Amino acid sequence: MAVTAAEVAVTDATGAPAPSKRRLRFLRGRKTVIGLGILAFFVVIAVIGPWIAPYDPDAMSNELLRPPSGAHWFGTTQTGQDVLSQILVGTRGVLVVGFVAGIFATILSVLVGVSAGFLGGTADELLSVLSNVFLVIPGLPLIIIVASFVSDAGDLLIAAVIAFTSWAWGARVLRAQTLSLRRRDYVEAARATGESTWRIIFFEVLPNLTAVIASGFVGTVIFAILSEITLAFIGVADISNWNWGTVLFWAQSNQALAQGAWWWFVPAGLCIALLGMSLALINFGIDEFVNPRLRTETGASRKVRMRVGFTPVARGTHDKETRS
Repeated sequence: MAVTAAEVAVTDATGAPAPSKRRLRFLRGRKTVIGLGILAFFVVIAVIGPWIAPYDPDAMSNELLRPPSGAHWFGTTQTGQDVLSQILVGTRGVLVVGFVAGIFATILSVLVGVSAGFLGGTADELLSVLSNVFLVIPGLPLIIIVASFVSDAGDLLIAAVIAFTSWAWGARVLRAQTLSLRRRDYVEAARATGESTWRIIFFEVLPNLTAVIASGFVGTVIFAILSEITLAFIGVADISNWNWGTVLFWAQSNQALAQGAWWWFVPAGLCIALLGMSLALINFGIDEFVNPRLRTETGASRKVRMRVGFTPVARGTHDKETRS
């Protein structure tokens, strides 16, 4: 029997939420909104930071190691350089490494993981062996070695090495999820209608892996940002390119803590903490979107208090009239 559009509308109104509302559930979470807001702020700073920087981050002056003031909001370094300008200019390098590494690592993990899980057989065995090999390759030591041998290890090279060594774990997760999806009814129905393998992967399997892929992307971005800052802080990366790790490197090299120059390292540390918190909140929001057990109360839901030994019932005006 055919189902009319009116019946479908009634079903959506009285039963499960409409698909559009389910898609927007992710954006209604408080953690997600806060995380995306903070991340958007840093993205804007990364784009316009070099233009709005009040001074040249490399320019020296006679105002040596001055605390925050109207002329220098974040103070100056031991050589009179403006800390605020260094933070603004260095934001771009941090985000470029994080997002470039996250994008390329996610692409590799999707290609290898989904292909291995859906194709099966010899392809699955070969791709699984490849993933296991890359799982045991230590990423950070390899980056240190590459940066040590390359005289001009720029942001893109570091991002490429991070992406090359951090895709395997995401591929293993996607393979496991694909194995559970490839025998679902809608996949079998698409296969029975004669759909090609790659069309089934792109239009039937990948849409159901979107949340897992997004979570892996965010995790890779966090790892790439921390790796970039760590390399700059220990002096392995090119310290002539400004980023938050470079600011901390020069502050540590000139004993800013011993001199009481807290303004030299605290702003960079706060930026790292805020950016990490924003990405973590986005990741928590993705987890809550994927796992209904982790979802917090939203505007459309309400908590029901359970009493041991009693079945919860909805009390209305009819119940009150009956009791009276």
